[in-house]
Amino acid sequence: MPQRLPFLTASLLTLALALAAGPVLAEKADRTKPMVFTADKEGRLDGVNQRTELSGNVVITRGTLLLRAEKVDVRETRDGYHQAYATGTTGRQVSFRQARDIPGEAVEGVADQLEYDTRTETVRFIGNANVRRTRGAAVAEEVTGAVIVYDSRTEVFTLEGGSASPNPNGRTRIVIMPRAESADAPASAPAPALPLQPSTTLSPRKPS
Repeated sequence: MPQRLPFLTASLLTLALALAAGPVLAEKADRTKPMVFTADKEGRLDGVNQRTELSGNVVITRGTLLLRAEKVDVRETRDGYHQAYATGTTGRQVSFRQARDIPGEAVEGVADQLEYDTRTETVRFIGNANVRRTRGAAVAEEVTGAVIVYDSRTEVFTLEGGSASPNPNGRTRIVIMPRAESADAPASAPAPALPLQPSTTLSPRKPS
């Protein structure tokens, strides 16, 4: 199983960011789709312990969800959910992408390690994490930090700073791009920005 990065305490900064587009969820149909695994190298399926291990350009798909990693350890819980632990290599991080219910929009991100839980529909990006919401080819929002947790049901990002952040001094970073307006549209007052709210401190998730 991939080694977890230690969580930081004193220098921790945790923020929750609701996506500016409103309460439109990630692709709901993905929840009913099977998970499909492919890899270039060796694999191991343990039916007794409900565990699958793959290595070498591993690709996991589930509807519009696409996960790429060098190594993946997937465990099935007693109630039929899956917990995937993925790691990348030097120069090639783990990548994740999933469409939203809005046509042409998606959430995508990269990190040194990644944890995906089908029970909670959460993705945990660990180490040099960068997650973006895209609108077509354009980036609508971008967040970076040491750890980013994306809840696809509520579409909330939770960020942590620390030494594994790609930003100077271990800080978190949030960029929200302005919406493009039609040239014929009349000028209007800008909408108020969504507030950033403190969230509870994250704790490492243990496999069932």
